[in-house]
Amino acid sequence: MILDNYDRVHDYLRISLTDNCNFRCFYCMPDEDYTFTPHSKLMQVDEVFEIAKQFVSLGVKKIRLTGGEPLVRKDAATIIRLLSTLPVELTMTTNGTRVHDFLRVFVESGIRSLNVSLDTLDEEKFQLITRTGNFHQVMNNIKLLVRNEFNVKVNVVVMKGINDHELLDFIEWTRNEPVQIRFIEFMPFSGNRWSSNQVITMDQMLASISEKYEFIPVQRDQHDTSKKFMVQGHSGSFAVISTMSANFCGDCNRIRLTADGKMKNCLFSKEEVDLLSAYRNGVSLLPLIEQSIKAKAKQLGGQVSADFNQINSSQIENRTMISIGG
Repeated sequence: MILDNYDRVHDYLRISLTDNCNFRCFYCMPDEDYTFTPHSKLMQVDEVFEIAKQFVSLGVKKIRLTGGEPLVRKDAATIIRLLSTLPVELTMTTNGTRVHDFLRVFVESGIRSLNVSLDTLDEEKFQLITRTGNFHQVMNNIKLLVRNEFNVKVNVVVMKGINDHELLDFIEWTRNEPVQIRFIEFMPFSGNRWSSNQVITMDQMLASISEKYEFIPVQRDQHDTSKKFMVQGHSGSFAVISTMSANFCGDCNRIRLTADGKMKNCLFSKEEVDLLSAYRNGVSLLPLIEQSIKAKAKQLGGQVSADFNQINSSQIENRTMISIGG
């Protein structure tokens, strides 16, 4: 069991397989000239598996694969199949473009739940946000997952003046489709041009939704990052991830491993531990993992104010979102 100094148990590991992506979303990868990490500096297949095993030995029960876009990595299927042999719940966050190529791999590996990132239901705006990509391919693959009885969560980063007027459209989607829409407050990362006046808070979202729909809260599970809600009579549901206006650090159980093998004990932490170099040099990883968790700040990486209106994003020392892992 991995405990920090605030008695929080850490049993959920998020592994980024690559910082490469076939989208160019400005809030995640703001620089179109971004240089992707060379393959030799990424964790290789056996290294992903062996490092993951170390975390499992310390009590990790759930692993989520992220990116970049994890499915653009050529050996993604091999990694998925290997990790499926570990005694964990295995899941993934994807932009949905290559789901149809991996459906059999998911089924064979026991993956039954996926998060799909989709910030708009408007094809033209989709092109604007992603700067590439095929809207209909993503939508078709979400429908494919639903038909095959996967648990599908749709991640929507809500940004003022860009897609905040689509909240009701996303809620309407849940009327006949058993998807969970997860509205995410816009968060600051290196170079993503964040400012507090772009944030639509959970309270603002709920107020907008309540103008048309009546909804009730759903019991929050321990460690949930989202507050869940249900509209009566709808097949699906919705949730809000309120990182900026009402953080959920109090029972955080997450650990992050970047594609180049750096461990982050918080999404917003500036400190990293180089597990990949340690592994390649034959150094024991267990003490490094435990020390990192012990050093975890009480909330928001110790460098982001709980009052998001006081945040100066230019002073935050962190990576871009794409190099951390979604």
